Order: sequence, then structure tokens, then C-alpha cells
Amino acid sequence: MKNKMKTKKSVLRRVKITASGKILHGSNFKRHLRRNKTKSQLRRLKKTKEFSSAVNLKVKKALGVS
Repeated sequence: MKNKMKTKKSVLRRVKITASGKILHGSNFKRHLRRNKTKSQLRRLKKTKEFSSAVNLKVKKALGVS
């Protein structure tokens, strides 16, 4: 009997999968020490970003998405 692959719930909480299949994640470096960063940098950090292709494969494997 074949076992189903479980999704890594820790990864699932941190990413969002779009309808087209892109995997988005929130920016890092925005939690503290914000006063040292410029306003434009803080605005840029608010946006979600897409994973690079190398990391994208690893995340898809962890999520069980083909």
C-alpha cells in the first residue's frame, strides 16, 4: 500500500499559492529595527514576493504540489 505524502504545515502557513501556481511569501527584515530603514524600503518590504526557481521546487515538494 502506498503512503500519501503529508504537507508540511509550517510551510503552508508561510506561503500563498496563486491560481496560476506561483508561490508567494512575505518579506523578512521588517519586524524590528524599523527606524534604521528608509520609508521606501519599508514600503517595499510590505509586498509579497515570489520565490526563486530553485527554492520554488523545494517548497512545492514540501507542500506536496506537483
